[in-house]
Amino acid sequence: MSLLSKLFGARPNAKAETETSQPEEYKGFAITPCPIREGSRYRVSARIEKGDRVHRLIRADMLDDAQTATATSLAKAKRMIDEQGERLFG
Repeated sequence: MSLLSKLFGARPNAKAETETSQPEEYKGFAITPCPIREGSRYRVSARIEKGDRVHRLIRADMLDDAQTATATSLAKAKRMIDEQGERLFG
């Protein structure tokens, strides 16, 4: 059976994005942390929205658990909003 799973099952290194929480409002922006699972680790990622505009934040940072990746994704998104504001969408 394991041979068939290897042939037809999901790849273990396939990227899977997981939205981990409801959007959080920050300075008029909506931030949804959604770390990307890569193997047994998680890449820092978030969706930043304002009105109908959306920016995808994907960082090189890799963390060992989803909870830490979610918190880090939120912190990085807030920092990006503080640094760039509306220019984020331009």
